[in-house]
Amino acid sequence: MTNTLSRSIEKKSTYYNKYSSIPNDINEVELKLFKIFDEETKSLNPVVISYKPQVIHKMAEFITGKIKRCASVGIAGETASGKSTVTYDIIDTIEVFSELFNLGKLITRVNTDDYYYDRSEEVRKAGSMAEFAKNYDFDVPEALELSLMKEHILKLLSGQSVMLPKYDMSGTTIRVDNCIPAHPSRVIISEGLFTLTDKIRDAFDFKIYVDIDSEIQRERFFIRANERGLGESAKSIYENASEKAKIYIRPSRKLADIVLSGQANRKDYKIFLTKILSAAKEFIFAKQG
Repeated sequence: MTNTLSRSIEKKSTYYNKYSSIPNDINEVELKLFKIFDEETKSLNPVVISYKPQVIHKMAEFITGKIKRCASVGIAGETASGKSTVTYDIIDTIEVFSELFNLGKLITRVNTDDYYYDRSEEVRKAGSMAEFAKNYDFDVPEALELSLMKEHILKLLSGQSVMLPKYDMSGTTIRVDNCIPAHPSRVIISEGLFTLTDKIRDAFDFKIYVDIDSEIQRERFFIRANERGLGESAKSIYENASEKAKIYIRPSRKLADIVLSGQANRKDYKIFLTKILSAAKEFIFAKQG
């Protein structure tokens, strides 16, 4: 098993040597990352379903400092796929790691849902959110101001602080602009239904798609719908979301650098990410030493 894994890692690392001369530091980090990813994809209940070899090289470039700016991560997936949970676990794991080694703020979140257009006036005229929603589709990219989101992310990547909007998800559709201060950090992370659609995906260095079994997704959706009191409208909402997902969200999967399982154990997400952070820590601390 070990020899097979080693040959697999060496084969993938050789992919880059065909085209360029890679510094030893990058090679060293790449090999560690390949091992972590390969072992995970071959585990019994993997967090990582698949990944593109190129993403390992890019991760190594950021870790070694060949790319010196902060990195952007975009996470997409269908409704109830687990993308928000994955994002929260990534943020929590990185913050715990940062606190443990006194590294300061390492991650900044830009929430895709906060870029839904303000339609509060239209809701008021319709008489209720339910009436307004009969003639308005929230499950298409055009329902969000993704151009503004992209602008904010690019500013953060260039080292500028920005003021983010805040959207009220309770049914008012009110969006308050210039509401939340966001500052550059080592990682800028965003998640949402349309985070990897064509209007914004090129703002992300790392594109992640959260995949999930359709039956588990459906069960999660209706549990959530019941908690939110959607009542009889839940069925039509789910059907519309599923139809629009075929057009706008599922194609993101093939464009993703990494495909994660939306049904993996949350503890396993954190263990996997901690392994990556530990590989980065070993390199950085060795250099400092």
